[in-house]
Amino acid sequence: MNKKITIYDVAKRADVAISTVSRVLNGSLNVSDKTKERVQEAIKTLNFRPQVNARKLASKEPQMLAVAVPSFTTPFFNEVLKGVKDELKKTDLDIILYNTGSKDPEEAVINFFDRGSADAVILISIDVSDTAHLHLQSSGVPVVLVNSQHKDYNYFMVNDYQGGFMAGEHLIKSGYERIGMISTPIKTRTSIERENGFKDAFKKFKKSPKKEYFITGDTSKHAGFTEEAGFEAINKYSKMSEFPDAIFCLNDSMALGALHAISRLGLRVPEDVAIMGYDNIKLSKYLDLTTIDQQMHTIGTQAISRLLAIIKSKDTQLFQTMINPILIPRGSTEKS
Repeated sequence: MNKKITIYDVAKRADVAISTVSRVLNGSLNVSDKTKERVQEAIKTLNFRPQVNARKLASKEPQMLAVAVPSFTTPFFNEVLKGVKDELKKTDLDIILYNTGSKDPEEAVINFFDRGSADAVILISIDVSDTAHLHLQSSGVPVVLVNSQHKDYNYFMVNDYQGGFMAGEHLIKSGYERIGMISTPIKTRTSIERENGFKDAFKKFKKSPKKEYFITGDTSKHAGFTEEAGFEAINKYSKMSEFPDAIFCLNDSMALGALHAISRLGLRVPEDVAIMGYDNIKLSKYLDLTTIDQQMHTIGTQAISRLLAIIKSKDTQLFQTMINPILIPRGSTEKS
């Protein structure tokens, strides 16, 4: 009763060779309908469950997708991974989630590839150096980049500069004068691009922002894109002689910390100070937070779709796409 049913049992029951059962399992056309029915009946009667991995190995199909990210805890990565997961349901691929850490993600990726653990790879927010490029190329597996770019790879790049510019433009056009920005203590490509776009919006409208209103929190975890950093920055503003009337936070997590600190100071949003975030995480909708939508879920689904096209059709054409963000205005910046 507890015996594990094998392909040998099915072959014996159907009175066929093991190779015939294998051909039926793999959908081969080189089996007569009568024999196919007999094998399928034996499979049903014995309640046989073929090992999926063994079937894939036999057909030389890709089995394992690796998704490498610097962190699992930030909303951006979580939303992209949701898109990957939703699109992956349509395939037979299994998935490995690989946390590279944020200190040296490239070195971690190189070590992972040296182990030969995946048949296809998505790298999220990991820049590809010349050294990493050599390892990726020698592995021979298809690679798609998300939120980083390289001339030799398919990629989906987020336009952080444009998002920062849109944030500055929105606050200026809304009539705010004392505009601040909460940035990160550790500078990354993402933070620099958003900052540069935000500052250039002031140049366009011939505005001169106060440099003292551009501050950071102290927490460096996850490069400073955290609730703690937003909370700390608001406490710094509270010690100034004059509070900003609008503040742009470089992501929604920082904005959440800022909202909490503002509430504890007895200030109101947006009556006393407007707050704006970046990412459009799910929670921002329920907090009525103005933000910038990076279309993170869409990026995840598109990355998988592109990867499947490479795997199935051996498509060698490079798709290098810049994703433009969308302004989501809500009550937190609504001028009364």
